[in-house]
Amino acid sequence: MRPVPARWRDLLRALGLRWKISVLLAVGCSLVAVTIGALIHDARQRQVADAARASAVAQLVRVRQVYELTGRLDNDKVGEADARIDCPTLAPPLRRAALEGLRSTYLELSGPHPAVWAARPVGGDHVLSVRQSLGREQAELRELDRQLVAYGAVVVGLAAGGGAALASRLSRALRTAAETARRISAGDLEARIGPAGVPGSRDEVAELSWAVDTMAASLQRRLEAEQRFTADVAHELRTPLTGLHTAAELLPAGRPTELVRDRVAALRTLTEDLLEVARLDADREEPRLDVHRLGPLVEAVVRRSGVAARVVGARGAACVRTDVRRLERILTNLLVNARRHGGDPAGVTVTVSGTSVTVRDRGPGFPERVLREGPQRFLTGAAERGRGTGLGLTIALGQAQVIGARVTLANTAPSGASATVDLPEA
Repeated sequence: MRPVPARWRDLLRALGLRWKISVLLAVGCSLVAVTIGALIHDARQRQVADAARASAVAQLVRVRQVYELTGRLDNDKVGEADARIDCPTLAPPLRRAALEGLRSTYLELSGPHPAVWAARPVGGDHVLSVRQSLGREQAELRELDRQLVAYGAVVVGLAAGGGAALASRLSRALRTAAETARRISAGDLEARIGPAGVPGSRDEVAELSWAVDTMAASLQRRLEAEQRFTADVAHELRTPLTGLHTAAELLPAGRPTELVRDRVAALRTLTEDLLEVARLDADREEPRLDVHRLGPLVEAVVRRSGVAARVVGARGAACVRTDVRRLERILTNLLVNARRHGGDPAGVTVTVSGTSVTVRDRGPGFPERVLREGPQRFLTGAAERGRGTGLGLTIALGQAQVIGARVTLANTAPSGASATVDLPEA
């Protein structure tokens, strides 16, 4: 068996499920129609051949009786048959069989003048033959073939149409399931496929829809419970941390006091980050958008961040529509992350180009897991990235979504990480 050419394989892969099912049904029905048509044609042709041979033999018997009684062929015509003695157009195989003393027939349906012959020996070495035209029978066979082709085309068309309708319903249900899964993946936990049949029945599409909706509901409950837990923990920590901060301020000056105050400040920062993550998860943030020139805004953010970063291209930047407080939060988190994990604190560069801001460092770069799956809270990705809670990038991406921006993480050659913030143009 010859392999399927590559172009046909590529074409089949490019077709949707609906068209694949329609094509398969059409091809299957075509094969069945061709097979049944061939069987009907062959059976009818054998029936016509048998009837023609029997009729030719009967005519030959009648012609022989007339010839033996009268010695002539009645003007060479008997009924619808053409009777002749030693006909020059008689088929050689039929002539040889007659000269050998056999009565035989010969059928010719493929030529322009279809006919059936019957021959037998007569009067020693002469051959009596009868030829009967089969033009009408051949016309009937052609008409039968045309009807078979027409009916077969109708059946194939109906099968392809029915298959397309059935496949369209199946494809639509699968596309709905895929779109719902994409919406859930994008954060829309309320997305559902909806009822598509009776769960537990033999309808696989309904079973798939029910399973996806059940999974989405379970995932929503788990995520909401996690968000509530995070928010509750952060709120509960706020009060004791405030008292702890006040008590730390009353301690006498010294190295132990500095360590206590530093750890209390870290705990307060972590608590505020947790509260901010909880607000972002709950989708309760409302941006205050306004038009600003990006270059001066980035320079001011870098100065206030306390990171010794070099700013490039700030003078040629465009105007953007953004929330200044949230953009500062995004850039400050990226700058602090670059300083903490970049290896060289003085190697942080901020590049402003059009409506984009890129923060680069000279460190080992982001781990592949972070680039592939995105930042995850409380997970820094790799030991070489240093210590941290993993909340900085999470908050940066969440705040960027609030103001309609996009943060892209990448590694640069030969080493280093870059985070690009693309802002909507004013």
